[in-house]
Amino acid sequence: MQAKAVSRFNMLSARKARLVADLVRGKGVEEAVHILALTPKKAAPIIQKTILAAVANARQVDERVRVSDDEFVVSEIRVDEGPTYKRIRARAQGRAYRVRKRTSHISVIVRADSGDAS
Repeated sequence: MQAKAVSRFNMLSARKARLVADLVRGKGVEEAVHILALTPKKAAPIIQKTILAAVANARQVDERVRVSDDEFVVSEIRVDEGPTYKRIRARAQGRAYRVRKRTSHISVIVRADSGDAS
């Protein structure tokens, strides 16, 4: 059994979020949540919430199958670039610099390692 969760338009750059995503790729959900709880990055709670949402989606799909949290594995996690918001920052002598506010989309797929899973 597998399920997907997507968190879109996160106000952090994809490059910085990928550093955190690489820490939990292929790990069990419990271990991934513990790692993210102790990671001092802005992306950590966002990725943690997305992983837990994917687990909740898996339980919602088939309520008859009882799967514990330690049987789920983060099989795929992908961080893509979202749209870039452009803002103006005033500078000296009437000039203006462009500030790029980068966003990202985080996709997580969790898979259950139970014997009856498809």
